[in-house]
Amino acid sequence: MLVGTLSFDLLLGDVRSLKEKRSVVRPIVAELQRKYAVSAAEVDHMNLHRRALIGIAMVSGDAGHLTDVLDRCERLVAGRPEVELLSVRRRFHGEDD
Repeated sequence: MLVGTLSFDLLLGDVRSLKEKRSVVRPIVAELQRKYAVSAAEVDHMNLHRRALIGIAMVSGDAGHLTDVLDRCERLVAGRPEVELLSVRRRFHGEDD
């Protein structure tokens, strides 16, 4: 069993309030969950209206499948025009960890 995680540090575009931030971040989280069946949530920078940290996690028995899904998730977030992807952190956890 393998667990893969991604953390996306995002800079949001023309956002002036936390309400506007939610209207940008929530659709990204929902699309990740819907398209790729991963657990996803905003995990940090909650009180900053132009920054967001989205974390995702997935469990799989196949390292190739896990890598493929995480790659697709990264491409989806990087392709969103309303956000700038500042950094991505990818980690794999196995049974030996």
